[in-house]
Parts: sequence; structure tokens; C-alpha cells
Amino acid sequence: MQHSANSKEDVKCGAEPRRERPLWCKEGRMSVALSLVWMQERVRCDKGWTQLVPNTYDITVTSDPASIEDKICLTVYENKKVVPLTVKNSGVTTVYLNFSASDLVKNIFTVRDSHGIVIKAIEQHTLRPGEAYEIKVHFYSHHAGFYEQLLVFKFETCQQPPDKFEIMRLLEIIQQTSLNDEPLPTAASSSCNLQLVNRTPAHGELQAPLNWRNYSSRFHLLLHLEELQHETDIEKYNKDDVPMFMHSGYTDLFTLRISDIAEDLTVKLSGNLVLVTPLDQSGGANKIIHKGWVHYVDAEQVYLQFDQKCVSHFKESMRVSVNFVLDRIPLRNQHRAAELVYTHRLREVLFPTGDRSSHHSHLPRLLELKGNPEQRVAVQHIVAASAKPAPYVVFGPPGTGKTMTLVKAIEQIVMTQTSYKILACANSNSATDHLCQKILERITDRHEVYRLYALSCPVTSIPHNEKLFCNLNRARNILVIPSKEELMRHNIMVTTLLNVGRLVTGGIPPGHYTYIFVDEAGQATETQCIIPFAGLLNPQKCQVVLAGDINQLGPVIMSKLAEKHGLGVSLLERLMRDINLYKLHETYGFNNRFVTKLLRNYRSHPALLKIPNELFYKGELQAFAPEEKCSSFCDWECLPKKGFPLIFHGVAGTDQRDFNNPSLYNMAEVEVLKEYLKALVDHFHKKGVTKIEPKEIGIIAPYRKQVAKIQKALQTDKDLRKEDLENVLVGSVEQFQGQEFSVILMSTVRSTFKLTKRKQHFTLGFVNNEKRFNVALTRVQALLIVVGDPRVLKTDPIWNKFIQYCYREGGYRGITVSDAEDEDDTRTTVQSLNLW
Repeated sequence: MQHSANSKEDVKCGAEPRRERPLWCKEGRMSVALSLVWMQERVRCDKGWTQLVPNTYDITVTSDPASIEDKICLTVYENKKVVPLTVKNSGVTTVYLNFSASDLVKNIFTVRDSHGIVIKAIEQHTLRPGEAYEIKVHFYSHHAGFYEQLLVFKFETCQQPPDKFEIMRLLEIIQQTSLNDEPLPTAASSSCNLQLVNRTPAHGELQAPLNWRNYSSRFHLLLHLEELQHETDIEKYNKDDVPMFMHSGYTDLFTLRISDIAEDLTVKLSGNLVLVTPLDQSGGANKIIHKGWVHYVDAEQVYLQFDQKCVSHFKESMRVSVNFVLDRIPLRNQHRAAELVYTHRLREVLFPTGDRSSHHSHLPRLLELKGNPEQRVAVQHIVAASAKPAPYVVFGPPGTGKTMTLVKAIEQIVMTQTSYKILACANSNSATDHLCQKILERITDRHEVYRLYALSCPVTSIPHNEKLFCNLNRARNILVIPSKEELMRHNIMVTTLLNVGRLVTGGIPPGHYTYIFVDEAGQATETQCIIPFAGLLNPQKCQVVLAGDINQLGPVIMSKLAEKHGLGVSLLERLMRDINLYKLHETYGFNNRFVTKLLRNYRSHPALLKIPNELFYKGELQAFAPEEKCSSFCDWECLPKKGFPLIFHGVAGTDQRDFNNPSLYNMAEVEVLKEYLKALVDHFHKKGVTKIEPKEIGIIAPYRKQVAKIQKALQTDKDLRKEDLENVLVGSVEQFQGQEFSVILMSTVRSTFKLTKRKQHFTLGFVNNEKRFNVALTRVQALLIVVGDPRVLKTDPIWNKFIQYCYREGGYRGITVSDAEDEDDTRTTVQSLNLW
């Protein structure tokens, strides 16, 4: 497995992270393979080796001390130790031994053979029946701590085909002084907290509730599980011989066609490194490896970007070998954050009790802030910093203005305080740009606000804003990293959560910032969210503010095991779920000293808001969208019922998938969507609009292949291709989160050849997800059109309620399915696809 020491986006302004723990950083991820053995009873083997098979050949690996569950554990009080191991063949079959030792910490462990010769690896050593092979692992360190060495013994028999199997031993040495352990973990010991606290296997560690003591070790382990899964997933797409094509219109972009692209490949590959080796005419590698990164992934192609100096070596349709490599910098930032929570004493930030909060009885009078009582209360508490060290939570359902609440709080801080330093973050570049744009609209001095972009951010994606002050060197048209002094000079720093790692490594001291804002906090993992806290936060001097919605999409996690054990739960959601300060009281509601729920929806027509409001927000949301914005389609001639801008169109389609591509599509739904889109274009033409503007029309589909089919239809349909539809966004639900459109069309894709029987259950996949449903239905301002198969969707309670609502209110069109109790009496009535 290949890893780059210097990725496209480093973590700092010039050097590696200041300190790496032996277990959790860099190559320490190898030890997680053993955890997976305990938890999943399997091991991920290197290419060319089969999965672990039972050792039927009587091969043993013994040690002093003996191993327990593949681990050799000992505590030493001196600075050196020798651990002998013996590999013995007690069977009747000759085997070949291959051995490797992973350097988890350099210059700590040395492996020597029986003659005292240092060995790094053994290849194809013959081990005949009755023979043994001895090695000794020498440990030497001047510093107390926790150290590991992973020893991998690989065996194969001489028969054809050979049986292959592995035996692993994880050597763990805790070197202590004569002093006992501290009662609470420290940064120096946090990485080995799993072993120091209770010495239980990793499975037991994951079963225990998350708390202050196991916080660091828990998230270190979850991050390693996520990394292991991510690496496994992306390595599937490595290619030994594949053509690479130049992308028209770009000098630095190239494409690869991959036929078996999985549905979530965009998340898996995007932003990661790629190593490309051109092949000579005979098909061999010429040993020149070019490093690039994955710019984008669509339904059929992977787009690769390279520096200009590499481009000259590439030719059109040249054949290359391709290896995708996980960029570990984001993970290393998160590991460091999980470790530093103890150094910076963030217990009251992560597990707040409210005991140390000031509880100001007198809140500041705000300037120019009227009309929204919930927003005003939130801004008052944020400006007063009355919750610190506990975070202040802005619970913002769709369209309630959570971003604007943060921006107004920042504006009030600027207007009322003489000394302040603000760090404003979001999880994605798009969300951070949106936040920065809103801040710039309210702050008059452009030098107050500084947008720090990651070096991997394409320069072409940086907004053209005259007020934007950022780290783009406009003369050279490249991104640079300013000095520490330059970064500290600006009063309002805006950047992504992951890019905050640069500020930590760059040496900006804890306590520099007086406010840290995290927008869309529900979309970030907890380890991403704490990057700006663990390194930059002095809990007594800085107020943390988290804004988001726990009922919308959370973090995207690759490892099901890591997701199951908490990595998929954001800090925002955990606080509101587990911490009493943030829970809803049956009588008094939320405690406004720590959390405010925004209630006024400024986005959607009341008819569009009704179902999400009832399902997810206890019916508390109030419709405050401007009439001219939300009612602009109430008289549209294609509505089944005037004044009700919502349509569910039942389609009797079939879901299909192409050969070697798991993604689904439904052409019947594509055809219906095309007809609605044509009608919308005609509607705009009648109003004198010749070009569809951005944010006017969006089309949501839950599967990548359906997205591609819709995009192709826009380009090939004889009527639509004449229109300029480049601003019509077609994408997944994830691409729409945080955005709003005047009109949303949605294809649900899933269908069936036969009528749904009353007790039949379907796997709806992406469609059967409450948070995706909520996000999809709450992006829209004035008109929502949903196309789907009611025979399948009605089996899900949430979709059934939505369909029944459309039918009851007169917004239903297309096929109808009988609700008769007798399954054999279920019938379908197909209406004409002539929509009007």
C-alpha cells in the first residue's frame, strides 16, 4: 500500500504535525487489522494473499511472554527489553515463511535473527516438518510511553495451488517510570488509553458508552476503522492497464473510464491522491510515477488533475497504470484533535454540565435586530458568551436562517465589542463560501474578513468577489499559505474545518480566538468538528457556537462498523441527544441559555412545509416566506389543483441497472421529468425569461446512474437541447443540502414489475432514509414535483403519508393503487402521460 508523505493539501504552513502518537498516527493504522480480527473474525490481507484460513498445518508462533488474543503485552520500567519468538512447524507439510515487521515508531524496535543479524523481512524461508525459526525483538527507548510493533508471519504450502495463511502478533510495550498513572488521561497517554484504562479488546472498548476517559481512544479506533474501509474501497479501482484521455477544454484534467463505478464512489475517491505510471508500447512500466489527485467523479468517469509539469508527459489515450492512494492528512488532523482534547482541558466543551457557565442575567441590547424573537434570543446569548465553556447550539430547521443567525451574531460582535477574534468554519468549501459571502454582505471593512482556502482547492472555483480577501496570489494565480503573523492579524477568519489544521500546526496560540462558529455542524463528524477546538480553544476565553439541524443528513461514513459505534453521529447531534443542557423539556422547551430552536421558515410555501414540519419538527415551524417568492407557481397551468404547488406523479416504471454497474435508473421517470421540464421552460418563456438562472430549477435523484440519464436527456432531447439549461442542477440529495431552489423535481427511481402485495417488503435503499427525505423536500421554495412508483413507495410509512397528503389535497397525478384490504383485488389505473 502506497502513501505519500506530501499530499496536495498538507496540514500546515510548512512542516509535519508537531507530534505523532505511535499507535494512532501514520502507520499505526496497521494495528486496527487485529481489532478487526476480534470484531469481525477476518483480516484484510495484502494483494496476492487469500483471506485467513484455519491453520491446519500445525504452525505455531510462541513468545515469552505468551500472546493473548494475538497480542503480546508487557510493562517495563527500564529502557530496553528483548522479546523472543519462535515459529515452529509441528506438522507434516513443508511450508514457506514470509515475514515482515511494520515500523510503527522508528528506532524503537529492532528485529534480529538467532545470529543477532538485523532483519527487516524474510522471503520464502523453508520450514520443514519439525523445524523452528527464532527471532528476537529488541525494544529500546529513553522515554516513557506506549509502543507497538506489528509482526506478520505469512505462510504458503508447496502444493499447487498453495494454501496461504497468516499469523499476526502485536507486541505492546508500556514503558513506565516509578510513578503511577495520572488519574486522568493526558495528551502523552491518550493514544494508548485503550490499553491503559482497562486493557480490554477493542470490541469491549466500542461497547462502552462514550465518556471523557475513553474519548480519545474511542475516536482513534473509529478513525482507523474508517481509514481501513476507505483504503479497501478505493484500492478496488486500481488499474494495471487503462487508457487515459485528455479532458476537452482543460489543460490539466484527464479522464479514466471505469465501468463498475459504485454509487458512493464520489465520496470514496474525490480529493484523494492518484499515482499514474505511463506504460511503454510493450505494456511495461517506464518507472516514472506522476502524482495527481481526483478532481471529480461522475457516473462513468473519474476526472484526474495534475500539475502542469506532469501534463507534458501525457498523450491522448495513452495507456497507464493507476493507483488510488488515500490522502491521510485529513485523518491525521482528526487524530491530533482527538488527542489534544486532554491537553487543552476541553471536558466542559465536549461533556458540558453548565456548572462553569456564567449564566448572565442581563443580556446585551442588540442594535438593528428585530422581528424574529428566536433569532434575537440566540444572538443575545452568543454575543454575551454566557454558555462558555459549553457550546451554544443554534438548532436551525430548513429555511429558518441558521446561517444568517450566525452572521448577525458576528455583525453584533463587530458593532459592540472593541476587541475580538472570530473563527468561522463549515465542513465543505461550498458551505464555507456561502458563510463567507453572507459575512461580507454585513461587514463593511473587507480587511476584517479573511477566507483561507486549502491548497488543493481549484483556483477556478474561488468566487469572483471584489471584497473577498483570501490566500490567492492573484499575480501568479496560485494559492499560498500566509505567515502566522498575517493570519493572526485578521479579526474574522473563515475556512473549512479540515483546513483549520493549518492554523493549529502553524502555531496560532490557544485563546487567540474569542468566538469559534461552526455552520452546518450536523454534517461533520465529531472528530472533524473538534479540529478548531483542540488546539485553538481556551474554554474560559472563547465561546463555541454550533449551528445545524440534526434531522438533516449527517456525516458520510465508509465503515459500517465505525458508523454503528458513533462516528456517524455529529457533535451537534450527540449534545442534543445525550447532554441534558440541550434536551427538549416537555414543559419549558429548550433551555435558551444553551440552545435555541429557530421556528420561522423563510423559504417554502406552507403546503410544501406541512409534511416535513409534522414529521420532523413537531409542527412548530411557522411559514414566513415572502408571498412573491413562495406563491409564484400557485397559478401554473400544469398544477392538478390551483393554489397547491405540489405534485406527486405516479409512474409504473421499472428500475434497471447496466452490466457491471450497480447504480439504478428508471427511464419511465426520466420521460415524465422531461415533460415537466419542458412545461416549466415554456412557463418561463411566457414570462419573458430566456435563460434559466442558477437556483431556479433543481432535479434530485437518489442514484448516480439516474442523474446521468437525466443529464443526458437534457442534452439529447430535441426540444430541451435547444434551451440553455446549464444552470439546472441535477444531482443527489447530498449535493442539495444547504441549498434552496424555486422549483425542485425529484425522481425516486425504485419500482417493481408487479403490484405491491400488502405484506411484501422492499429494500428501498437510498429512498428509505428519513433524513434524505427531509432534505429533498425542504430545498424548495415555490413548486415541488415528485415522480415515483406508489406501489413501492407506499410500503414506507413516511412516503405513504406524503403520497396520501398529495392525493387528499388534489396534488396527485398518474397511476393510482387501490387501498383495498384484499391483496388479490389490488388494481392499477394508468392515466395518460399527457400531463395536462
